Amino acid sequence: MGVIGLISVYLISAYCLSRITVTEEKGNKKEVTIYIKTNGVHTDLVVPVRNNQMDWSKEVKFSNTLSTDTTFNYLAMGWGDKGFYMETPTWADLKASVAFKAATGLSSTAIHATYYTVVKEDSDCVKIEISREQYARLIKYIGDSFRKDANGHFINIKTNANYGKTDAFYEAKGRYSLFHTCNSWTNAGLKASRQRACLWTAFDTGIFLKYK
Repeated sequence: MGVIGLISVYLISAYCLSRITVTEEKGNKKEVTIYIKTNGVHTDLVVPVRNNQMDWSKEVKFSNTLSTDTTFNYLAMGWGDKGFYMETPTWADLKASVAFKAATGLSSTAIHATYYTVVKEDSDCVKIEISREQYARLIKYIGDSFRKDANGHFINIKTNANYGKTDAFYEAKGRYSLFHTCNSWTNAGLKASRQRACLWTAFDTGIFLKYK
């Protein structure tokens, strides 16, 4: 009964706090197009591969993908538990040990980066237009989420666990837990760039409700 009670409190809190809206900064120019994207469980922040503020391909290298294609226009990045990312391609592959470590913050984290040529708006992908100043904040937020080597470069994870030909994994900072999930990370990125967001959320639903 105690476990059921704790789960109930968690789910009720997640529902209520995700419905409280942190409003966006007003009066800013629409100068940079970004997106938020979900696969139904996990959310990504999608940014231009390069503009005059940032060239992500210098650190999230095209050569780290199987395709090595250099013509992509957008880069989706999501933060999460490394075990989930690299050992759980489907829910059927989920191990109890991976789930326990992820829930309790005992595992390390990774950033999954996926290149796209075109990003299409639909129910699972929302376009947001922000100012250059707001994008600068988002650049810092995302950049600060990567672990870096002694020379300050993002650390690519060499693996065969890629989801396709256009993605790669990188070492990340922080610990994943029930209170700091992949969707919490995306939501915090929206807050950092002064966009509409949830007060707190563990799930993707709350974020996307803000942009209906």
